[in-house]
Amino acid sequence: MANYLAQFQSIKSACDHIVIAVEDVSDLWPTVKSGFEERLPFKRACLNNKTRNLVFVENLPAEFILTTDSRLRSRFPQEQLLYWFREPYATVVLVTCEDLDEFKTILKPRLKLIVQNDEREWLIVFVSKAHPSNDQATKMAKKVYAKIEVDFNSKKRERCCKLDLHGPEPSFWEDLESKIMESIRNTLDRRVQFYEDEIRKLSEQRLMPVWNFCNFFILKESMAFIFEMAHLHEDALREYDELELCYLETVNVSGKQREFGGIDHGDDQAALLSPANKALTQIVQDDSFREFEFRQYLFASQSKLLFKLNRPYEVASRGYSFIITFSKSLAKHEFMRLAYLIGYGSAIERSPVNSASLSMLPWPKPSVWPSVPPNASSEVIAKEKLFLQEIPKVKHFGIQRKPLPLEPSVLLREANRRRASLSVGNVSEMFDGSDSDASLRMSPSNKSQVITMSRTNSSPGIFESSIDRPMRLAEIFVASEHALKHTISNPDLWKSLSSVEEFEQKYLDLLKGAADNYHRSWWKRHGVVLDGEIAAVCFKRGNFDLAAKSYEKVCALYSGEGWQDLLAEVLPNLAECQKILNDKAGYLLSCVRLLSLDKGLFSKKERQDFQSEVISLAHSEMQDPVPLDVSSLITFSGNPGPPLELCDGDPGTLSVTVWSGFPDDITLDSLNLSLTATYNADEGAKTLKSSTATVLKPGKNTITVDLPPQKPGSYVLGVLTGHIGLLRFRSHSFSKVGPADSDDFMSYEKPTRPILKVFNPRSLVDLAAAISSPLLINEAQWVGIIVRPVDYSLKGAVLHIDTGPGLKIEESHFIEMESYISVSQSVANLGNRHGSQKDSSLIVNKDFEQLHLNDGKIQLPDWASNVNSILWIPVRALNNNLARGSSSVTPQTQSIVDGMRTIALKLEFGVSHNQIFERTIAVHFTAPFHVSTRVSDKCIDGTILLQVMLHSQVKASLTISDAWLDLQDGFVHTGQGNGRPTSGFFPLVISPTSRAGLLFSIYLEKTPTEVEVEELRPDSILNIQYGISGDRTVGAHTPVTSNSTGTEDAGESLIFRSALVLQRPVLDPSLAVGFLPLPSGGLRVGQLVSMQWRVERLKDFEENEACQSKDEVLYEVNANSDNWMIAGRKRGHISLPTKQGSRIVISILCVPLVAGYVRPPHLDLPDVNEANISSNPPGPHLICVLPPALSSSFCVPA
Repeated sequence: MANYLAQFQSIKSACDHIVIAVEDVSDLWPTVKSGFEERLPFKRACLNNKTRNLVFVENLPAEFILTTDSRLRSRFPQEQLLYWFREPYATVVLVTCEDLDEFKTILKPRLKLIVQNDEREWLIVFVSKAHPSNDQATKMAKKVYAKIEVDFNSKKRERCCKLDLHGPEPSFWEDLESKIMESIRNTLDRRVQFYEDEIRKLSEQRLMPVWNFCNFFILKESMAFIFEMAHLHEDALREYDELELCYLETVNVSGKQREFGGIDHGDDQAALLSPANKALTQIVQDDSFREFEFRQYLFASQSKLLFKLNRPYEVASRGYSFIITFSKSLAKHEFMRLAYLIGYGSAIERSPVNSASLSMLPWPKPSVWPSVPPNASSEVIAKEKLFLQEIPKVKHFGIQRKPLPLEPSVLLREANRRRASLSVGNVSEMFDGSDSDASLRMSPSNKSQVITMSRTNSSPGIFESSIDRPMRLAEIFVASEHALKHTISNPDLWKSLSSVEEFEQKYLDLLKGAADNYHRSWWKRHGVVLDGEIAAVCFKRGNFDLAAKSYEKVCALYSGEGWQDLLAEVLPNLAECQKILNDKAGYLLSCVRLLSLDKGLFSKKERQDFQSEVISLAHSEMQDPVPLDVSSLITFSGNPGPPLELCDGDPGTLSVTVWSGFPDDITLDSLNLSLTATYNADEGAKTLKSSTATVLKPGKNTITVDLPPQKPGSYVLGVLTGHIGLLRFRSHSFSKVGPADSDDFMSYEKPTRPILKVFNPRSLVDLAAAISSPLLINEAQWVGIIVRPVDYSLKGAVLHIDTGPGLKIEESHFIEMESYISVSQSVANLGNRHGSQKDSSLIVNKDFEQLHLNDGKIQLPDWASNVNSILWIPVRALNNNLARGSSSVTPQTQSIVDGMRTIALKLEFGVSHNQIFERTIAVHFTAPFHVSTRVSDKCIDGTILLQVMLHSQVKASLTISDAWLDLQDGFVHTGQGNGRPTSGFFPLVISPTSRAGLLFSIYLEKTPTEVEVEELRPDSILNIQYGISGDRTVGAHTPVTSNSTGTEDAGESLIFRSALVLQRPVLDPSLAVGFLPLPSGGLRVGQLVSMQWRVERLKDFEENEACQSKDEVLYEVNANSDNWMIAGRKRGHISLPTKQGSRIVISILCVPLVAGYVRPPHLDLPDVNEANISSNPPGPHLICVLPPALSSSFCVPA
């Protein structure tokens, strides 16, 4: 099958579309040809791909060809199967007939003969020539077409369609196209199946000796070409991919040595996008193809399909991988580094990039190195003269760098190793007279191997097989140059190798092209690296502006990636360009960046030179000075440990650690630090300034700055700024990392650790009353104020004291201050103590001091600045009202507000008294007793036993030494009448918050006359002589004296006086008021009810002359508004006759508002003395009010 390779390639190049055969039975093709060809290409075709899935193809090209055409001539069966891809995919049979008999006798047998081939897809087009006006002809044509449909259509498939020349049917062309597509699809499926079967058979024979790759290639590419003609490019691409994999497997089979190729003239130019660059017959070798040409052919075929699929990016991606892998194959087969082979290597800048690139590409390895032509001695002398004229270049700052490993001695060794004859005596000459390199010394075994090296030639006619001595380096260059002339066919490439200048220009053009391509792709970093190579050439040519721009991009890349070794190679070149261009700002930045690199990359002397340049530029005047970023050279951070904590409004001192990366001391003329609030991004940075110049030593330094009051929040160090001479610099605190315990340690703070915390306005101190129990009113008492600092010093604090109304400070006494421990703290202390303890007090007086009150303020002592303390202030609460007692009928209604007094406190503290705390403290004062009375018994002789209850209102022990009662008029004492109690159990001791009773015997005096009534004393006065024993830390205590400290000493006797109201009993009433019963159904909330009272005159009016009105009585109804709503008049006059027994009923409408037991409304007669009124019931009573009845508005009947 390989014999058909040339014919296969020619047929393939001549056939690029699908062929549809036309069998013109009735000579109709000239008539219908234009109509058929107007439908080409097919706008939308539906075909099956290799996996038998439907694929829609746009604009499928095709061609109608008559079966009589020479292009469709018959072939031998084997030839026809081999080139089956160019055979017709469908056959269109054109027929016409106007007579039914003619159809049966002539046309039908001929059609049967045409369609009897089962492997050919066919369809019949019946062309009707009948004119629409000729009915008979039209009917006959329809009969003939009907017979054709009956004879040639089947149930599974319709193969006939009708074309009317004079009136074509609208759906004919769509019907025709669908039938043609069906035929093409079936033919394509059949041929793909055939090729798959053949390819499978050959694949099964791959391991057999008779297997031939050329046969496999023809079948595989035939199927790929079928898909390509059908515009199924994805399937065609898949076939080429499989073909490439199969070829690579055959190439890598061990034991078969094949020629690689690439030795023909013109092979120096790639053909990656040109499949027809070489004919397949030129690259065939035995049963396969040469790798150099065939791999390029496969890649070009794949690229062509990818471009048709509109996937140029994949072409580039595959091309990148192909070039990488193909270059490895080239390196194995003696492809050369041209520049170094002809002596131009010294013209290339020895950068890290080309050093790494060329180190991966080995020297050529021919069996025999090309020799020097006989007439090339002048060229050898010229090359040697160039070597002597080379001047080693000295870098800026005098930097001494080790040259990169691209020395010509490596080429010298490789070239002479390939010489045909070597002797032991000229080994040193083979290595250019240098025997100091240990890597170039040869052992005896190696020498013997060299001596017996093969003398066979691997290239035609340009090498000598006999050499007397090793070649010098200049001779190697000249020999290589002459050998390359026979291989390079590109005149532009050879021109670039004609001189150093041309080579340098070519090198620059290639760099720019590669860099531009990388910049347009995703691998932009590769383009930046190549920009560095461009910069080296520009720098050499004196184009410093362009070189500086390129070097800046390269330095930015190396710095961002952290490649400091590479940055140390390029950054000095950038600095030299900037110095030549007088770019002081850029040159200054480059010097700082050189200082920021690792110390091991440069010597100390070189780093000191960098610093000298920085200082020199900083003190010189620049036209446009800009702030210099020294973040990698001068860094700073907060000191280890917790941040400095201040309160709102407090100043302070901030300590900051600064690291210097300079090799020597450096003076900062000014230094500023900015604080940035973390709680609010809109809050601007606040600058802290150092007042003096700062000298930074190499490594770690500690500086302090004054901190003014800041707003509440958390602060981090923002930016360090300052001046070195005329230069402004700034740093952002990110830096290198070293050992934490060394002076060179520079810490990253990510996230930045707060250095200062200013707390929100909080309670820095607390002022509170020491006790909550009441003190004695109208007596001098100690008021305790607890001063509790909350994690804040009160050193030098001043307390302003201002008493409210009804309270004054006893200024004749000292104010006492002592340390204070709360109950919980004291209990904990007691639990921690060992052994017995005599003092069990909860307040430990570690410190004590007496203070003077000056202009209403006192200064706290220093010992109280950080401990809890208590101030004892002597005060007196004033109240001129006499205490009043209560009875069992009218209970006590005393309010706590009556004895409340206030003390306004203002504490000024802080460093400059900037902190102010104000609080008003309420202090409760009360009388020692509350007095209540009760009639315990009424004797037959009129004697009344009056019980007086004394309720203690203080947390102190009260001792009663004497008591007497001054009675109001209408009451007198029995017996001697001195007003003392009947029992004399004095002294009487009353415990705190307890009570005791006194019993007085009294009786009623005769009824006073009208004149005497006006002079009656309304109240009785109870006088109690008592003493108090209490502690000021608990509550009421002995009144303050000059020597008193609030201890439990009872001290002098005190007098307490209380007013009592004794009510005479109703002995002779003139009016009776009775509450009438309520309805039997009870009361409900919200229900209207009538309250009734009956008023009856018990005796004639003449006996009561005190009333001004004879027959009118004033009434008033009183009710709790929370419980009752009154609907009638609550106050008015009623007419009541003066005769005894006269009666009247007063009615008021009310609505109860709450449910439960409540007091009903009460009827009062304001103009009648209570002693003349008899009430029923006699005292307050309760009635029951039921809840409102359930509403049935929303009930649903059952």
